[in-house]
Amino acid sequence: MIYFVALICVLGIAAGQILFKLSASTLQRTGSFFDIATLTTLFSAFALYGITTIAWVWVLQKIELGKVYPLMALAFVIVPIGSHLFFGEKFQPQYFIGVAVIILGIIITVKA
Repeated sequence: MIYFVALICVLGIAAGQILFKLSASTLQRTGSFFDIATLTTLFSAFALYGITTIAWVWVLQKIELGKVYPLMALAFVIVPIGSHLFFGEKFQPQYFIGVAVIILGIIITVKA
């Protein structure tokens, strides 16, 4: 259960990053922080980060940081995938090597 909530936190952090990028794109398009589209996406990102942080604190009450923190590295895998899906950003070949190294590192760390 704890690892499931931790994984949800990672997904929330990754989604928050996508929302921050969307906020930046909206800000560039509208030119104003006070535009309703910019404010909506920006505050959605803040809210998601806030909820995720509260959940993460709950997780840390239940398990050692050193045991669960390696899961946060999954955000480095999820965010570029989201940027590709939502913004059409391209992957470099090194990305796939990096993902393999990150996942291997997570497996090694969690098994220890």
